[in-house]
Amino acid sequence: MLGQTPTGEPLSANRAPAVDLAPWIAQVYATKVEMGPDDVISCGLLADTPILRVLFSGDWTAQTRDGNGRYGPSALFFGAQTKRMAVTVKGSFETIGIALKPGAVTALGGPEVSETLDRIILYDHIYGHREWGTSAQMIEWLGTEGPPDRWLTVAEKLLRQLVERAGGERPHPIIEEFDKAVFADPNLSIRDFVTEHDIETRSFERLIKRAYGQTAKQVLRRARALDIAAHLRGVADDNEAEEAALRFFDQSHMIREFQAFFGMTPRQFAATPQPFMTMTLEARQARRHEVLGLSQPGELPPWRKRD
Repeated sequence: MLGQTPTGEPLSANRAPAVDLAPWIAQVYATKVEMGPDDVISCGLLADTPILRVLFSGDWTAQTRDGNGRYGPSALFFGAQTKRMAVTVKGSFETIGIALKPGAVTALGGPEVSETLDRIILYDHIYGHREWGTSAQMIEWLGTEGPPDRWLTVAEKLLRQLVERAGGERPHPIIEEFDKAVFADPNLSIRDFVTEHDIETRSFERLIKRAYGQTAKQVLRRARALDIAAHLRGVADDNEAEEAALRFFDQSHMIREFQAFFGMTPRQFAATPQPFMTMTLEARQARRHEVLGLSQPGELPPWRKRD
């Protein structure tokens, strides 16, 4: 186990990518949890970025847009989620995750982002290639020998090859600006944003829909809910808790919005074990802190300093 919350939930080893991969990669992380062969974790995921995940062990299920899926060791493409995706795993598990930045899927020659939302797709059907790698080859090449940072270093080497194959195209600069602005203020005015960045509203909305698979307003709604969820799971800066709550009109508005994304009230969410959700939220908050300059790369974020 690579760290844990004050309530004993496991955390991942997560960090920013190597500098040369930063235009495409949001975060890289490794997870290792030991359990009995018949032990089962029932949880959920809600990530705001597409994630390439390599599952090295564990028997997994997920309730996706395509129905209930079952997964063994494999390399998978998880589209971003528009609401909580129910997930279970039986037995010990080890995974590597590579969170892609908004716009990276298109830049790297992937599918239309809106078609990947709430779905899990076999890696071979997205980026698999006999010269660069298939799902089976990813399992073999990456492995889980040595410390987790070694896993991530190998994963980054493979991502460099993918970037090279795609011609090194980067996401549109306005997408990165919006991504940062969402972290800073998910109540931002879209009208003010497009005026400040001197872009026509229709062009902006088209770029956002292509990068996120959703509208700018939908992206902002999800960001507000994710920030509240991170505080409820204890993986956010306590000093920002009041500000996150004040982004909603009132408490009833917050509860309605939270239920729309997570399928339960904030109180239920805080009281229910959420190991996968907590790891996903923590990785996002770590990235948010680095993007906004609140934490430096390699520095422990505030919630980990509590330990």
